[in-house]
Amino acid sequence: MGRQFDHMADVEAFVTIVDKGTISAAAVALGTTPSVLSRAVARLEARLGVQLMRRTTRRLSVTEAGTLYLEQARSAFGLIADAERAIQGQGGELSGTIRISAPTTYGHYRLPRLLRPFMDLHPKVMIELSISNRNVDLVEEGYDMAIRLGELADSGLAAKRLGDADVCLVASPDYLRRAGTPLGLDDLAAHACLPFTMPSTGRLAPWLLRVDGKEVDWLAPARMRVADDVLGVVTMAQQGMGICQTYRFVADERLRSGQLVEVLPAFSGRSRPFSLIYPPHRRMSAACRALIDSLRP
Repeated sequence: MGRQFDHMADVEAFVTIVDKGTISAAAVALGTTPSVLSRAVARLEARLGVQLMRRTTRRLSVTEAGTLYLEQARSAFGLIADAERAIQGQGGELSGTIRISAPTTYGHYRLPRLLRPFMDLHPKVMIELSISNRNVDLVEEGYDMAIRLGELADSGLAAKRLGDADVCLVASPDYLRRAGTPLGLDDLAAHACLPFTMPSTGRLAPWLLRVDGKEVDWLAPARMRVADDVLGVVTMAQQGMGICQTYRFVADERLRSGQLVEVLPAFSGRSRPFSLIYPPHRRMSAACRALIDSLRP
């Protein structure tokens, strides 16, 4: 026997398109692409055997059948949301599953201490955590929230700033004994630099420096390019392969133990922000709302 309601994501796509006025605007709000939403509506129309919308290059309108279905779908989503809030509020205990995507740096070094108090307080909540440098599609892949690095584009997603993270240049004592310590930007260019290839663009991430009081985005000449896992540049640097730039919260313990040495500290002072993003259109579960409120730097 097939699942009776395995098409709810397609219904949500239809409702959001109507609410936003265009497929493109709905794709932004849902954190997906117009082609994904077009296929969702086509599947829904095939399932129902009626045309819900008329689509041209310039205009989108809802059919009479679509208007009737839209009203009932909105009512159904409202009832489901009310039921979830009622159940999750019973006895003051939160429950349910929260799916989170986080980059490797934040997932390994900062997120654990933020999640632990929440999980201790709410033992019936299950956290499904994906640690990866890939930017997931929240709606298409079923994530409730994600942590993103850098300034956010205007995507229509809600965002909560988790704080800024200072960056620094580091190398191993062994490498500096062999290659010498750079004293300026010209010296740095002659060293074995370990830049990271950004998965979103395939380009090298510039190093964020402050030179003579000015902010400089410097493209390091690459002896080795590290891709996929940004923590790989730190591992390579620790093993004497060269100089890398990383977050100070990643390097702190290694700096204290002497495994790494800060290089050109006068060039430090730059930072990058981390933010929590989530679709604003969703009627979020009580557990998701509580976790968002609890995630503070």
